[in-house]
Amino acid sequence: MKIALVVPGGVDRSGEYRVIPVFLSLIARLARVHEVHVFALRQEAQPGRWELVGATVHNIGDGWQRLRAIAAIRTEHRRAPFDLVHAIFSGHCSLVAIAAAMWLRLPSVVHIAGGELVALHDIGYGGRRTVWARSREAVVLRLADAVTAASAPIVDALHALGIKARRVPLGVDLRAWPPLAPRRRAGTAAHLVHVASLNRVKDQATLLRALAAVVESGIDVRMDIVGVDTLQGKIQQCAHDLGLDANVRFLGFKTQQELRSVVEAADLLVMSSRHEAGPLVLLEAAVAGVPTVGTAVGHIAEWSPTAALAVPVGDWAALATAMRRVLKDEDLRLRLAWQAQRRAMLEDADHTAAMFEALYLHLVCTRRKRRQAVA
Repeated sequence: MKIALVVPGGVDRSGEYRVIPVFLSLIARLARVHEVHVFALRQEAQPGRWELVGATVHNIGDGWQRLRAIAAIRTEHRRAPFDLVHAIFSGHCSLVAIAAAMWLRLPSVVHIAGGELVALHDIGYGGRRTVWARSREAVVLRLADAVTAASAPIVDALHALGIKARRVPLGVDLRAWPPLAPRRRAGTAAHLVHVASLNRVKDQATLLRALAAVVESGIDVRMDIVGVDTLQGKIQQCAHDLGLDANVRFLGFKTQQELRSVVEAADLLVMSSRHEAGPLVLLEAAVAGVPTVGTAVGHIAEWSPTAALAVPVGDWAALATAMRRVLKDEDLRLRLAWQAQRRAMLEDADHTAAMFEALYLHLVCTRRKRRQAVA
């Protein structure tokens, strides 16, 4: 098959910086068997084209992105026809994919991978904050031949909106993240890790308040926070104000190779997000033998209480209680780690690619049968 993938970005020509690793894992696997063209709306400001993990990336760049992206898909289709158009993320990506697919009379897939279904007005986040956005999503998602999402909570949210959807988790590349058996804690201090960009959706203020409560209870903890700072030092100031200078290290951006060693050294991953479709880092930590405590979003809610512990969003006291519970009960921590690893390995990157390939084949064959019936 020849496949058009529409993404917002995450496919930088470096293959290491400004990338979304799970995108690259999926693209690489699809490209082993199929001809894959990735249409990135704005990886770079200027239009460009490059090869990456076996696929061809078409960067649309600034200015009339949606119209030029549709035109780019159409141009490549004229060179050699596509079989299917797939948007990863809804919003502008799905609008481009659906419009192009309808124009070219191709089947389409939309994968919900972010905040397309939420409206967090207080922080200006989510794809349902305006009437126009809600209307666009309602139309686009109903026009898609198939809609998928990474976790059960997102599938449930789609069903509540009357959208038929199926669960397709975006799994970990086990070659890049080879499994490491869960292990008992070493040393007196508990080593925690948090991996996310510093922003209001990830809600590191709640994370730090929970950590301060854990420290105040007498547990010796250290936390590494990995992620790009988009809040101009506000989270670092929050840590200082809470008296956590000796307990927290802000490590900034890490490549996947650098991140692996940080996660492996941890006893527990702690996430405080207000919304997640995944997160992927929970899966990566699970493969590395590290369990997760976090807010009830995405996979964390889906896996709790057997393979993770989930608490209400924004509840720092509940998060602190869950952290203390796991850190004081080594048998519980290891049970969570083993169950999480089992689930993550069953739904790895190979599993993701196989699920999408099966879906593509079904949609393409169904479309062809309809055309033959009409003819």
